[in-house]
Amino acid sequence: MNGKATFELRNRNPDILTCIANLSNDEVFTPPEFANRMLDTLAEAWAADHKGADLWADSTVRFLDPCTKSGVFLREITSRLTKGLAVKMPDRQACVNHILTQQVFGIGITQLTSLLARRSVYCSKHARGMHSIAKGFARDEGNIWFERVQHSWERDRCEYCGASRKTLDRGEGLETHAYAFIHTDDVRSRVAEMFGGAMQFDVIIGNPPYQLDDGGFGTSAAPIYQMFVQQALALDPRYAVFVTPSRWMAGGKGLDKYRERMLSDKHLRKIVDFPKLYEAFPGVKIRGGVSYFLWDRDNQGPCEVQTIWDGRPTGPVVARYLNTYDILVRRNEAVPILEKVRAKNEPTLDARVSSRKPFGLATNFKGRPSKTGVHKPVQLFENQRTGWISRKDISVNPEWIDEWKVLMTAVQGTSAALETKFLSKPIIAEPGTACTETYLVAGHFEDKTEAVNYAAYLRTRFVRFLVSLRKATQHATRDVYAFVPDLSLSQAWTDAKLYKRYGLTKDEIAFIESQVAEQTDANDDISTDDEADD
Repeated sequence: MNGKATFELRNRNPDILTCIANLSNDEVFTPPEFANRMLDTLAEAWAADHKGADLWADSTVRFLDPCTKSGVFLREITSRLTKGLAVKMPDRQACVNHILTQQVFGIGITQLTSLLARRSVYCSKHARGMHSIAKGFARDEGNIWFERVQHSWERDRCEYCGASRKTLDRGEGLETHAYAFIHTDDVRSRVAEMFGGAMQFDVIIGNPPYQLDDGGFGTSAAPIYQMFVQQALALDPRYAVFVTPSRWMAGGKGLDKYRERMLSDKHLRKIVDFPKLYEAFPGVKIRGGVSYFLWDRDNQGPCEVQTIWDGRPTGPVVARYLNTYDILVRRNEAVPILEKVRAKNEPTLDARVSSRKPFGLATNFKGRPSKTGVHKPVQLFENQRTGWISRKDISVNPEWIDEWKVLMTAVQGTSAALETKFLSKPIIAEPGTACTETYLVAGHFEDKTEAVNYAAYLRTRFVRFLVSLRKATQHATRDVYAFVPDLSLSQAWTDAKLYKRYGLTKDEIAFIESQVAEQTDANDDISTDDEADD
């Protein structure tokens, strides 16, 4: 094939990669438009670091997607390199051969996705097939590697990814979901085995599996995307670019150490955040949104943070050090407000709010419908109803029974694209009451007036705004109250009083009120959504 080759590597109509459906929670395909946004960010950083040089005109740069699914990153990189190297390498076939054999590498996560990726990149599921645009590979898989890997079981769980043996220790005909990139103690040696020699990648880019599809769902499904990121950084690339759920910024099961590492990593150069549900990946429910980051081995901070909403940047792009707080404050506009609040060094409500199961009763516990026949009855707030329980059956915090309490639902939010309440309406529970795990005891008091003032405080936009900075999903645990000052309840707090107390500007007030809806007197919905947290 000569320089007038007729094949094209992109701009097909329609682009099949915009049409394929996601296979499962751990196989979410990246839309081509989003992949190209990430590549644009990478190219801008490269140019800034190389005196304006064009990344796509460099024939020595080596790319790896360690979790390729549709092959979209590798395809778009190949397309860009083909155009960028056209002057340097005018023979189209020789150029394509060089790119595909020397510059572009991938690791498939399943057999199916490896075939799909090869079809996207080589135009053939076999790199040596008659329709392949690559001429020069010695093996059918080309540079998109896949082999079936087994989990390493330690009793009931895989020692590498934590997969359930009961679910994923299965026959040869089914996928194990044991991803080779994270099932190794020495990722450098493992990659060398895959590609036939020691490899140093300039760029590692991808969209890793988010969680194991092993029968777990909701909060029981453990994330694994952080494992791919950590292995990629262990390869010491010049740049790493990954898209992941944004939940790591403020929560997520088992993500505390990962969050600490990311926030303290001064090599993070840019984070682009998409908090709106469905915006980044249409039709895919990823609670808390997604974001991608650019990691730069030579960067020493700070990190630029940018928020995208409805396709447009929202607020300023601000460079800041991310470890100022124990979570990442996602919106730049929120940072100066939080700084004014924290400057007073006041105690915070997380010390007042109870942990889960404040009275030791699970969510599915049901009291009796009537107090008739119940010895020393206690009214029990349950999931969207009340019942009755004997006082002797409450062994956890029994001293709270005879106090005034303010209850908050432990889960608040819906599947809507825009969350504006962040907390449910407080419930004032009089003495002689208790609750199941559906609620947290946000505070308990001897005096009714304090309980009423506290409930009013929790309903302010100011409080719910501070909660929103730490609330990544529906779950409103004690930790989400850690930015909220614990103020004297001798007075009834209003937003006007709070704005004045902390010296907020008109713009800061306007931002708070643009993010948090006023709470009406009507009861707010209590979510019972049991769907996976994706």
